Amino acid sequence: MLREILDVLQDDSLSQRRWFHDDYFDLFLWQVAGELVAFELCYGIHTSDRAVVWSRGRGFFHDGGAANSGDLIGVRYGSRDPVDADPIVARFELASYGLPEALRLALRERLREFSLRRLEIPTRRERFRRAAWQKAVAG
Repeated sequence: MLREILDVLQDDSLSQRRWFHDDYFDLFLWQVAGELVAFELCYGIHTSDRAVVWSRGRGFFHDGGAANSGDLIGVRYGSRDPVDADPIVARFELASYGLPEALRLALRERLREFSLRRLEIPTRRERFRRAAWQKAVAG
């Protein structure tokens, strides 16, 4: 289950940074007045460090892995709901139950959108690059 890392370094913007972590995911997100405005969902953090990146107004990007790799979010889904069919999204669903409900539902909707549009979304880099504030996991 994702647990929040407290005392995350904040920048000078109006948004609040938050960080949630488990053994497979790092979820970095930004909220303004409680509303989700951006997130980076890193997955495979010990093996491949890939990320779905979304921000309001800019849309989606994906970092890490080849477009035809079978272990990317959004690659393996059929006619069923991608949240149920995609094994990584399904794993995130289980891990996210401890998140506040409004946040969990907003993330679920964004991941559904990403999965349905996966082929249109560019991959920016071979590997997700973390910012300095995203590198140390508190114990």
